[in-house]
Amino acid sequence: MDVVLLMEALAEQGVTVLLKADAERMRDGAKPWTFVASGAPFRDDLLVRTDAVSVEVCLEVCLPRLREFGLVIPD
Repeated sequence: MDVVLLMEALAEQGVTVLLKADAERMRDGAKPWTFVASGAPFRDDLLVRTDAVSVEVCLEVCLPRLREFGLVIPD
């Protein structure tokens, strides 16, 4: 998946997206990747977030949840 294309598509739908790699957690062997999506399409300040071992796992967890909110996710 093209992460830049994904982030742009979500931003165009009013979603703020953060994808982060945490050096400290990487050194500690913890889940260094964080994906956070929040913004206008979500009611009551709801957000979609996960911490994972890889970008791919972040997307596997979060993309289905974003689709449940009716967001269009590019292939």
